[in-house]
Amino acid sequence: MNMHSIPRAAERRSLSLMIKGRVKSRVVYCDLIDISEGGCKLRGSAGFASIGDRLTMQVGGINAPLGRVAWVDGKFAGIAFEGQMHAAVIDHLIQNEATKLANDESDNRRYL
Repeated sequence: MNMHSIPRAAERRSLSLMIKGRVKSRVVYCDLIDISEGGCKLRGSAGFASIGDRLTMQVGGINAPLGRVAWVDGKFAGIAFEGQMHAAVIDHLIQNEATKLANDESDNRRYL
């Protein structure tokens, strides 16, 4: 099955965060690219995970549901959560990212 033909149960929402996770008991650091109630897309170093690996991770200091690697394409991997991440938690993470970006931009303007 082509990874892009996997049906989506929930809308994917863009979110750019560094996350800390564990795959096979080793710590991995990845960029979270997008997230939905049922899963997310990560970018890590090539070979950081294989299809079927279980993954635990924290997103913005919040424990995400246990995940399983559904697909791998180079440095990218799709994670299917075994539970659901509540939509309100995703809204909170996205709002925090937007606030941080706005604060970073106003800080940068002070130095111009």
